[in-house]
Amino acid sequence: MSATDAAAPRPSPVTVRRAEEGDGAALVPLLAGFRVALAALHGRTPSPDLEAARRELADYRARRYPIFVAEIEGQAVGLLVCRVDDDVVWAEALYVAPPYRRRGVAAALYAQAEALAARLGSPTVYNWVHPNNTAIIRFLKKRGYDVLNMVEVRRPLPGESLGGRVQVGPHEFAYPVDVKQHRKG
Repeated sequence: MSATDAAAPRPSPVTVRRAEEGDGAALVPLLAGFRVALAALHGRTPSPDLEAARRELADYRARRYPIFVAEIEGQAVGLLVCRVDDDVVWAEALYVAPPYRRRGVAAALYAQAEALAARLGSPTVYNWVHPNNTAIIRFLKKRGYDVLNMVEVRRPLPGESLGGRVQVGPHEFAYPVDVKQHRKG
């Protein structure tokens, strides 16, 4: 071992726990960051919307979704929101703040979802994944996950740009890269 190896600081350990009622101030910015990251997959760069994140967190809590928070040195650096339908666990939101990525945070969080699924008698966690989200696709592949059966097919919405391509078996489809929010009323 060289002197440089001995002097290199070791990353602080990640701890993961079930989120508590008083964790809102730490979870809201993480949820807002998650929504910004999802928007980037569609070519948008919105500012974090903390009020929308507060509402989203309140909705998850009202629905009693299990929420896990990852901490390094007492600071919340990542979250995982699960949805449980009977004995099926869905990973609804997995997010790690950019400075803490590639440090095992997502793996530690995801292990909680897998443990929850195992306690419910299921061998897996289910995921909806955007085809542009190569980071989560790589992450899930490393954990042994693969495509099950989902392809969303619909007509383009007014104003959508279909600049992306995805290959499903022998079929190639266009998909939106700039999805606008389309709401009635």
